[in-house]
Amino acid sequence: MNGSAPRTAPAEPTTDHPTAAGGTTDVDYLKSLHRRRPFGAWFKDKGWRHVVGVVVTIFAIFPLLYVLSAALNSTGTLVGSNALFSKIDFGNFAALFNIPSRPFARWFLNTLVVGGVTSVATVFLGAMAAYAFSRMRFTGRRVGLLSLLLLQMFPQLLAVVAIFLLLSGISEVIPALGLGSQLGLIMVYLGGALGVNTYLMYGFFNTVPQSLDEAAKIDGASHTQIFFGIIMRLVTPILAVVGLLTYISISGEFVIASVVLTDPDSQTLAVGLYSFVAQQRSENWGVFAAGAVISALPVMALFLFLQRYIVSGLTAGSVKG
Repeated sequence: MNGSAPRTAPAEPTTDHPTAAGGTTDVDYLKSLHRRRPFGAWFKDKGWRHVVGVVVTIFAIFPLLYVLSAALNSTGTLVGSNALFSKIDFGNFAALFNIPSRPFARWFLNTLVVGGVTSVATVFLGAMAAYAFSRMRFTGRRVGLLSLLLLQMFPQLLAVVAIFLLLSGISEVIPALGLGSQLGLIMVYLGGALGVNTYLMYGFFNTVPQSLDEAAKIDGASHTQIFFGIIMRLVTPILAVVGLLTYISISGEFVIASVVLTDPDSQTLAVGLYSFVAQQRSENWGVFAAGAVISALPVMALFLFLQRYIVSGLTAGSVKG
């Protein structure tokens, strides 16, 4: 009656929660619930994912271990490598660099040159084309984009005969671009890689706000200044992804390189290593495996160097269009 709110009796502490009864914390309570969870429920919810991950990892790693075991076994056969790492020596690696008729060091250098030049040129030309499609409006823009999408449906392998005839005719006029020249092979690779890579970079360029371009134009910047000074710095992830994917595809490409490069001194690793196992009665799988292990080192080094850009570059470039 004095205007104050009626007092209520304090609530009795319940014993349902272990914090009140046993003095444990909420974290301990959650841990106890996790421990009480049946194995079947855990496996149905998350456990099967661990099993799938382990199986896929073993499936992917086993061929690599088998090739490495064959490279470290100088018996010269893959059958002798069934027992992984039963014998370890470096005889195959020594023989790889001591065969005058098969210059592995030259092949390795040729692969670095062809792959490096093609990757850099693909990134540069594809970035310029993607910038034009993304930022400029011109007649034939939509048809050009659809053409790039259509070209991705046909592999470059279908044009091997046409490439051979074309380079054979060019070699009569410009020998430096014809059959047997690395420059001609680079031009062929550029023609096949620009379509898919331009479309991939186009999607990433669309994620860059156009307000940056407009602000730069107000300050008097040209398209060249905007492209090299602003856009190229913001699209570094997709440039790294395109360069990496291009180098990986070129370093392992065999069919077109075997058609274009006829001189053993100008061949790449994929073509040169095939000579170790090409003849039926003189296969040397151990030396071949050693060469495969060494040829994978530049790809691994480039992947580790660019791995921080790979996820962001692929995801952003694939969902924006």
